[in-house]
Amino acid sequence: MGIIEKMRLDGRAIFVTGGARGIGKSVATAFAEAGADLAIVDVDIEEAKKTAKELEDNNGVKAIAIQTDVTSPEQVDAMVKEVVDTYGKLDAAFCNAGICINVAADEMSFEQWKKVIDINLTGVFLTAQAAGKQMLKQGKGSIINTASMSGHIVNVPQPQCAYNASKAGVIQLTKSMAIEWADKGVRVNSISPGYIGTELITNDKNLTSLIEQWNAMAPMHRLGKPEELQSICVYLAGDTSSFTTGSDFIVDGAFTCF
Repeated sequence: MGIIEKMRLDGRAIFVTGGARGIGKSVATAFAEAGADLAIVDVDIEEAKKTAKELEDNNGVKAIAIQTDVTSPEQVDAMVKEVVDTYGKLDAAFCNAGICINVAADEMSFEQWKKVIDINLTGVFLTAQAAGKQMLKQGKGSIINTASMSGHIVNVPQPQCAYNASKAGVIQLTKSMAIEWADKGVRVNSISPGYIGTELITNDKNLTSLIEQWNAMAPMHRLGKPEELQSICVYLAGDTSSFTTGSDFIVDGAFTCF
């Protein structure tokens, strides 16, 4: 069997949080194209249903939509139970849901700070924890957390201290879980995207000037594309990455190299 065949995900069961659109949808599409059955997890259930149907129709796999608030332990546990009840197992989890609020540190309210930390860090912990519990029972599984280059650098010119702190936390959370579960068959890695041109960014006229500044600073002078994150996630979800755990993969067009 060649390496391409070994990277197939046929018969695998994977959930994707924040899977209805953007990076989550793009990576879920790659998982489906590789043969995996999916659970599209999102607070926007109608959009999640559309994405799940699209994946089924285009790839001949199974896909369900589950409405979940990743900051709720009860909802997260119920989501994982539904995935396991549907597919009989959980092979991989892409803990991807996140938000960003750009407010100066001296002006940020506690509610704004808490919302970012709750979704970006606590939400990743809860979904990775719930996935990990199931995978530990199985003796095998792969968890992929979405961090950010913002966990490595301080972005400018926009003020986003809560986002940066949350993503740095995701990287350390990933490494900590990886160490705890390394000899138990459960791998935990993270990806740290740079500026990615999802529709939420490119269609927002308020961000036009920021995008111009980001591109001027970027070595490749452009935003990344959501599909440029697909292959690393397919790799991490499958068995060809069996010796890869506790790693953070920066996919940023060399933005953090200077």
